[in-house]
Amino acid sequence: MAEEKITGIINDTESFGAVDGPGIRFIVFMQGCHMRCRYCHNPETWALTGGTERTPEDVLKQALRYKTYWKNGGGITVSGGEALVQIDFVTKLFQLCKEQGINTCLDTSGNPFTREEPFFSKFKELMKVTDLVMLDIKQIDNCKHKELTGWTNENILDMARYMSDNGIRMWIRHVLVPGITTNEEDLKKLADFISTLKTVDKVEVLPYHSLGIPKYDKLGIEYSLRDTEAPSDEEIDLAESILGIKKA
Repeated sequence: MAEEKITGIINDTESFGAVDGPGIRFIVFMQGCHMRCRYCHNPETWALTGGTERTPEDVLKQALRYKTYWKNGGGITVSGGEALVQIDFVTKLFQLCKEQGINTCLDTSGNPFTREEPFFSKFKELMKVTDLVMLDIKQIDNCKHKELTGWTNENILDMARYMSDNGIRMWIRHVLVPGITTNEEDLKKLADFISTLKTVDKVEVLPYHSLGIPKYDKLGIEYSLRDTEAPSDEEIDLAESILGIKKA
């Protein structure tokens, strides 16, 4: 019986990503995300429609044109939207990458994660071919997380624990939004949680920006943080200090 052809809906690709994992990377932005983060700067990736249907083989062929630039641990990162919404595609792409010795990185917010089947078995297969997971923890407080994204965070924190228990390397990212994710007690709780994880190589604070507003206007979607400013240097310094991030 012939193997079923796997395809994915791709929103976009980037040839020379420098902030989405180690080294220079080819970035694949998948289409589709269930969360509705109030500060999301890519609302065009929410729907599972509207992108381009492609095979993992086709995407890898495109990426390999830039392989000579993948120094210092560079490789391929799959982002979103939310990459785990299309887990079959990501797994197949990463399997093809590992056959050629290419470093693989998953950029995710963890929202689809569950220990229920069939997802959990698929996730474990994906982790076998994933070198690094960049996990974006939006908000450590569960109620505030639901207000911010529309979803609770229990399964996301459970995913972090699973990766820690199973030796999966990760970077933790936290978007700093004034008045929403800058609360000192919340940041301390996040730091406490991260301290329980055994495989975190790096923690990053990503300052909020409003560059996505024109996309909301174009799509006719209300942007609730229109009057929110970027965090101050003092707010960034405090967050980085609490989370144990040392200045370069």
